[in-house]
Amino acid sequence: MVDSRRVDKKVHMKLFKLLFTRLNITIYLLVLQITFFLGLTTYILIRFPLFYLLGSLLSGIVFLRLVRKDKPAAFKLTWVIVVLTFLPVGGLLYLLFGDKRPTRKIAKYIHEHALIAKYLDLDEAPNEVTSENCGRMSSLFQYIRNVSSYHAYKQTDVRYYTFSEQLFADLLVDLNQAQSFIFLEYFIIKEGVMWQQVLDILLQKVEAGVDVRLIVDDFGSMKRFTNRYIRKLRAKGIKIVRFNPLRPQLLMFMNNRDHRKIIVIDGHTAYNGGNNIADEYINVTQRFGVWKDTGIRLHGDAVWSFTLMFIEMWDIFCQKEARINDYEAYRVHHEAPAQGDGLILPYGDSPLDHEQLGENVYIDMLNQAQRYVYIFTPYLIISENMIYALQMAAKRGVDIKIVTPGIPDKKLVFRLTRSYYRFLLDAGVRIYEYTPGFMHAKSFVCDDKLAVVGTINLDYRSLYLHFECATLIYDANVIDQIKADAIETISVSQEVKIKKTKRSLFGRFVDAILHLFAPLM
Repeated sequence: MVDSRRVDKKVHMKLFKLLFTRLNITIYLLVLQITFFLGLTTYILIRFPLFYLLGSLLSGIVFLRLVRKDKPAAFKLTWVIVVLTFLPVGGLLYLLFGDKRPTRKIAKYIHEHALIAKYLDLDEAPNEVTSENCGRMSSLFQYIRNVSSYHAYKQTDVRYYTFSEQLFADLLVDLNQAQSFIFLEYFIIKEGVMWQQVLDILLQKVEAGVDVRLIVDDFGSMKRFTNRYIRKLRAKGIKIVRFNPLRPQLLMFMNNRDHRKIIVIDGHTAYNGGNNIADEYINVTQRFGVWKDTGIRLHGDAVWSFTLMFIEMWDIFCQKEARINDYEAYRVHHEAPAQGDGLILPYGDSPLDHEQLGENVYIDMLNQAQRYVYIFTPYLIISENMIYALQMAAKRGVDIKIVTPGIPDKKLVFRLTRSYYRFLLDAGVRIYEYTPGFMHAKSFVCDDKLAVVGTINLDYRSLYLHFECATLIYDANVIDQIKADAIETISVSQEVKIKKTKRSLFGRFVDAILHLFAPLM
């Protein structure tokens, strides 16, 4: 007979662990601080009318500053509503949460990227991109180089994966063959089959003398990468840093997350795409039906850009003695150049440089498209600039098709995604929902000539708040595979008709409110 007291104790322990995770404790402390802040503010405003006047004056100054600020209109409108609605504390709320400066470590990114940029600019043999060999797309390559220093490479073989299971199989082979170093940078790593198989290889490689370094986002990977777990892996030889560690402080700068997914092996092979390291990505478990994700494998000269992307982020968050000062030690000079075709341009996007590189690349592709643009994105929460670019391309006669999830991972965000459909459908954009499950891929393919595969979603977080990366591919045979995958995926998806987007009066009101606060989601 089962001891009921023992069962009760196990249930209580499980409940305790569930309620008092590091994330939950952080949330509790933040809620406590917010409650204290609001209570104290209310008391002061009621007790001392002068502070009411000063708070209103501050809100007025913040309002004028917002109107003049060089920010997206949707972002400004959201905070104007907050400031005016919560008068006289609205101005203070904006100063606390709306116009925050990065933590000292994240701010170092600008300095570190300047070092990387100089190194890229001094690259001995960057491939010249001209209108003769790239036509009208040469201006896009030139723009990326001017604002980020990343440039295009030849002699790079590209392999495209239509599902993460295929990518994972090749990744295990490449990891097993590593001889010098392995760099990994991920937003989410969860315990499971996928991570365990990767970890087993990493531990074997560490014992063989391979330099293994891992960057994990502290918010995305918090559940698995506890302080104890990190100490355990470090003790076994894996070097680990956490991106932007979460702090239970109101003034913390936690919105900027590391959403990049990068693996570099021995400087000659790199992986990039939408997949994190968790079992749902390879469909070992199915939380939202079939999980559709895409990725690429680079082999050749273009891997150097991903190597430098990793190094700059590593040097920001690692201890001083663990910095990588000798970049050249991690560069591979290929004796036998890879037999890839076309031009390959990996690039990173930062929220700190006031340049919406990820969004601008997408918009330029839409503006220059002549025949078609096919898009995979899990979220469709877009700025007026992106809406206009999609509408104009469709009105010019370009075949614009967008595939979003058929089964959502976040219901509120899914509703917000659907609320943007009508703006696009009216202009001739065609939208499909991936019937088998969740679409997590982030890719554009255009006119059989140009494609982007990476981590950049069509939402405010990816385009304005997160550190992201992607690979631009021009005039390579792999583009045919990317297009074929888009066509195949569209064939198993349900097209959204304009009738489906009609809402009741209350539904339209809810959507309008969600739009106002979209930049905060």
